[in-house]
Amino acid sequence: MVLPIAILVMLFQWLFELITDFIQPFSELLSHRADVRDLAADLLVLLIILSLCFSIGLLVKTRVGAWFHRVVDRLLARFAPGYSTIRDLVVQLLGGSGETSLLSGQVALVKLFPDSELKVTAIVTSEHSAGYTVFVPTAPVPTSGMVYHVTRDAVTLLPDVTVEQAMKTVIACGSGSQALLIPRS
Repeated sequence: MVLPIAILVMLFQWLFELITDFIQPFSELLSHRADVRDLAADLLVLLIILSLCFSIGLLVKTRVGAWFHRVVDRLLARFAPGYSTIRDLVVQLLGGSGETSLLSGQVALVKLFPDSELKVTAIVTSEHSAGYTVFVPTAPVPTSGMVYHVTRDAVTLLPDVTVEQAMKTVIACGSGSQALLIPRS
């Protein structure tokens, strides 16, 4: 009980320090020029950054903003190594640009070997005429895994299990899998 709370506090402390270090130059400029206290300057800079992010979000919803976003996206993809990979990963995990996300997939148990009773937890990422394409996450880091193309008879869909529940069992190295294996009545 205490360990998760301690980890959460440490995570918030790390995040606070990260944000504070990022905004420090702006806060110092504001506190020296406008004679504002440090905490008020930090809060004001955070408010300005949030307002800027909100404004950019509104701007990209317009035709001109969408065009500008595509241009910047192409430039970053061309000149920033790894940008396309990171962008595609975020889009796949969280969804966006009209694509479905991994989190909106269907959880299933997949029999990888026809003559075996071995089944793996998987997320159906697409359905096609030959069967399904599934992502099988690895424990304890579910963002890595394998993609398999399997026949329909190898897949048992679990409509009552959410992707979040399945990912919790993967992160816990299988602990709590009874929710996947035992049908609910």
